[in-house]
Amino acid sequence: MSTPLFPADEVERSRPPGMPAGEWQARVELAACYRVFFARGWSEEIFNHITLRVPGEPPSYLINPFGLHYGEVNARNLVRVGLDGQPLHVTPWGVNRAGFVIHSAIHAARPDAHCIVHTHDSFGLAVACKAGGLAMDNFYTAFLDGRIAYHDFEGVTTSTEEQPRLVASLGDKPVLILRNHGLLVAEASVAAMFYWYYVLQRACHVQALAHAMPGQTLPLSAKARAQSSQNVQDSDPQGDLYPKVFAAAVRRAGLTLEAIIG
Repeated sequence: MSTPLFPADEVERSRPPGMPAGEWQARVELAACYRVFFARGWSEEIFNHITLRVPGEPPSYLINPFGLHYGEVNARNLVRVGLDGQPLHVTPWGVNRAGFVIHSAIHAARPDAHCIVHTHDSFGLAVACKAGGLAMDNFYTAFLDGRIAYHDFEGVTTSTEEQPRLVASLGDKPVLILRNHGLLVAEASVAAMFYWYYVLQRACHVQALAHAMPGQTLPLSAKARAQSSQNVQDSDPQGDLYPKVFAAAVRRAGLTLEAIIG
């Protein structure tokens, strides 16, 4: 990250003996993300997941220990699993079946999907229940023009038979609205995922409010949508918008490296 969450030397000093530096950095970033989601009320008890690919071989990713709420997740207790969903180290924690089915499928199929989040946020779920999905009629949806795919609900996602259809529905898009179910964002980094999830969540929240009010909702023009979705980075002349937004979110949550390490 061009805007570090914490001083690099402090992160390095906290690294457990024998753990690769790349994995420890990933653990710190992902644990911070779980804590930010918890602080913002974007979590649901012990359910839903944020995963992050670990550098190196074999292919693997980090996921939350099933049984802990997001405020209890830290860099040490995150579970590293292979694409088969099995832990690659000794851990007292299991992995939620639905989390494995959804996340492993996308990590395996999309090399660019380093960080994936799936939530049941109330506003996102409400929009996912609407036949029209996300309406292109507010400031935040303008950024998402051309970035959204949809997947029909097939029941609780616990069968690997659904994985090919899930991957096909997502295609090359970074955002998937799981109809009647929730939201999913797959991005190249924790910071990018956080930024686009924030935009998506805000878009759903504003839609829920606007569509509950009487009167016609003004649609966005195709030109405005295209310009907004293509030029989102223009607001940051230094070109590191995503890391800046995520680092600010970590500070806003009052998170320290010591708390995140556990």
